Amino acid sequence: MVNEEKCTDKNCPKHGTVSKRGFKLEGIIVSDKMKKSAVVEISRVRKVQKFKRYEKRRTKIHAHNSACIDARKGDSVVIQECKPISKTKSFVVIEKRSTEQ
Repeated sequence: MVNEEKCTDKNCPKHGTVSKRGFKLEGIIVSDKMKKSAVVEISRVRKVQKFKRYEKRRTKIHAHNSACIDARKGDSVVIQECKPISKTKSFVVIEKRSTEQ
């Protein structure tokens, strides 16, 4: 469902001029209420040396969600670091993997 002929977003990872570099992370969209933006939750496991056990951690990252990709709440996505788009957005959604149920 790619709308290539209608994409005029300069921050689109496929059709725009945004430079992608740095980290590439995978997470799940927890909010898509903002226009052209999404909140992606990244879950990871961290080892606690003192207790020789593992703990779950999670981070929420604001990412630019182009109309071409159109990821929705619950979708598993890949995001990549880019130049700062706004005060809180320095990542862009580059791929939609699957939908979580």
